[in-house]
Amino acid sequence: MEVSNNYITIKTHINGEPKESDFELKTATLALSVEPGSYDVIVKNLYVSVDPYQINRMKTHSSSQKAVTASRRITPGEVVDAYGVAKVVASGNPKFEKDELVVGRIGWEEHSVIKEENLINKLDPMGFPLTYHVGVLGTSGLTAYAGFFEVCKPKKGEKVFVSAASGSVGNLVGQYAKLFGCYVVGCAGSKQKVELLKEKLGFDDAFNYKEQTDLKSALKRYFPDGIDIYFDNVGAEMQEAAVANMNAFGRVAVCGVISEYTDAGKRAAPDMIDVVYKRITIRGFLIVDHMNVYADFISTTSDQIRRGDMQVIEDIATGLENIPSAFIGLFRGDNIGKRIVKIAEE
Repeated sequence: MEVSNNYITIKTHINGEPKESDFELKTATLALSVEPGSYDVIVKNLYVSVDPYQINRMKTHSSSQKAVTASRRITPGEVVDAYGVAKVVASGNPKFEKDELVVGRIGWEEHSVIKEENLINKLDPMGFPLTYHVGVLGTSGLTAYAGFFEVCKPKKGEKVFVSAASGSVGNLVGQYAKLFGCYVVGCAGSKQKVELLKEKLGFDDAFNYKEQTDLKSALKRYFPDGIDIYFDNVGAEMQEAAVANMNAFGRVAVCGVISEYTDAGKRAAPDMIDVVYKRITIRGFLIVDHMNVYADFISTTSDQIRRGDMQVIEDIATGLENIPSAFIGLFRGDNIGKRIVKIAEE
């Protein structure tokens, strides 16, 4: 049986703010069967993740493109691969059977052919919605968990600042920090997001960074006794302001720098004298280096969700054709929580 397989690609490399015209919906014929002797697995994609880091893969050049396989450069015309949940349609690999659910590296397309078995794993939903396994129990959740506990190494009572705190990772970092026993302040880009952080997610305080004329002074007001941990999702002037307010032996976990992804003129320039004399650690990280905590992450987070201690915030769009607009909206701050696109019915 053959089907017309629709997929999203880029028309050309994107070196600034992404636009709808940068993307294209294309179609290719795909046989929903596996040749004898092949280990290919063909899956029907149900939900895919939409993440800001993908913009670096779409550039003509970015230093990130040589770091790990998942960050390699995308060639115009090819399918954009992404994390998501799918159902097996046909399999030449004895590890995967028809109709089984899988999670892992699929694509911005209706069906994907998985040629490397290590790109996907069988999925046990554990009674949770499938979307949870794209976000809170997927890469966003693991990024938040590993970044906070493994990179920041928190102590109870420490003061934590989270930027882009209503985003897919930031909202979880703030919740982990509160549940651990830290004082947590987050920043976001709208009144609605600030209210969400304080009223639903339990942040001790939050502010709209767009209303601040002086970020260093703003952080001084929210942290009169200084910041011990800064979980950085934005980079640029926010990182500079946080470092200026850090306590001795403060830790900065650099998860992302979304403000710098589409603006080459924006670069963080923290005061290095502060870094030296306050003995501040600034560390970037990728989840591929922290897979050793995966089992603990799943166990801890699923228990927290079941108890109602962890709130799950999702922003779900429907339809493959809406992936570009969902992606572009990330850079305008349109999303609240984890942005996911539903491609097909479960």
